[in-house]
Amino acid sequence: MAPVGCCLFDTAIGPCGIAWTAQAIAAVQLPETTREGTLRRLCRPFGEVPQPELPAFVQQAIQRIQALLEGARDDLLDLPLDFSGVPAFHRRVYDVARAIPPGEVLTYGEVARRIGEPGASRAVGQALGRNPFAPVVPCHRVLAAGGRSGGFSAEGGADTKLRMLEIERARFGGAPGLFDGVGDP
Repeated sequence: MAPVGCCLFDTAIGPCGIAWTAQAIAAVQLPETTREGTLRRLCRPFGEVPQPELPAFVQQAIQRIQALLEGARDDLLDLPLDFSGVPAFHRRVYDVARAIPPGEVLTYGEVARRIGEPGASRAVGQALGRNPFAPVVPCHRVLAAGGRSGGFSAEGGADTKLRMLEIERARFGGAPGLFDGVGDP
């Protein structure tokens, strides 16, 4: 379904974008190098999208995304997403990714196993690379085997992914967080 509106909003990692239909979020875009670039990438799949007044559910989504990107522990699971046009395999991958709590991570292989396709690690990575809802679908919480960052399609690539995990004070299994103790006296 084509979005009825879009806008940019500021976050701790830069200007993000959001597009919406009458009742759901159609896309969320992490920052590009410029505000114009963020808006252009957000609207690329849709063409020109108006920038009307924000409905209440979009205002609330923006506030929660801003808080998440400042370190709030909000899984955003209840935000309505418009999955029309999203392939079924991608939807299954996104459902697993959405269930990963802030500060936790899975590997591409673990996501593949959870959707019942243990040999599909690469396909999982490709689906996450096409994620139209980052960070609501938190693809940054999915890593390569051995805790390596793996790819990330947002501007800044793996550096942006690691920055987002740092904001969440990511934990790998039961171990201390990836960044626990950093900067502590």
